Amino acid sequence: MNPIWVVGMGPGGEAQMTLQAREVLADCDVIVGYTVYVELLKKLLPDKEYRTTPMRQEVERCRMAFEEAKNGSKVAMVCSGDAGVYGMAGLMLELTEEYPDCLLEIVPGVTAALAGGALLGAPLGHDFAVISLSDLLTPWEMIEKRLRLAALADLSLCIYNPSSKKRADYLQRACDILLEVIEEERVCGLAVLIGREGEHGEILTLRELRERQVDMFTTVFIGNSQTRKCGGRMVTPRGYRIVV
Repeated sequence: MNPIWVVGMGPGGEAQMTLQAREVLADCDVIVGYTVYVELLKKLLPDKEYRTTPMRQEVERCRMAFEEAKNGSKVAMVCSGDAGVYGMAGLMLELTEEYPDCLLEIVPGVTAALAGGALLGAPLGHDFAVISLSDLLTPWEMIEKRLRLAALADLSLCIYNPSSKKRADYLQRACDILLEVIEEERVCGLAVLIGREGEHGEILTLRELRERQVDMFTTVFIGNSQTRKCGGRMVTPRGYRIVV
């Protein structure tokens, strides 16, 4: 069997890459990935062979990895964060029927919800939902439904892909949906450039979040009804201090 490792490389910084991911990448001959993520890896592993495709060529990228493995190379398909969270693990597994001689191993990584949460404090200390605002593959109507139901369920929210040049008002639209259910003073947070130069976090209200311009390098956190600021950090209590 020809092995392929599908590797979650974390949010961007070497310090947030797991030891397992680092060891697998060091052992591979060829690394396949989205152009932006591969450029980050080239600084760490300049001697590897790299194969890339731009965004929206995910199927071609996966087939490229399988073909490299069929030719006898040790191959890693890399994704930012965790390979199974908005990553390529699912698509790679879907395509395995076409490549029965290839064996996949999924290597977990630190996703932005975890790394960004640590930057802000503990915003995901209780039940939460992760929702992407990108409608490239998911209809906006479905995203809107998920936002509304998560708010009604009083879940903390972590929002990926909150805005882009073509989706400049999507975070504002999402906030308007949430404000139908949630008070405007709800504690929220921004984690920006996680694991990269310029990394920083900010605590703000849902009202303030609605007016904020963000980009694809920002992960948004929206607390539940119990979330509060503690010492300048965002905390969603688990309930340990509640006396029954």
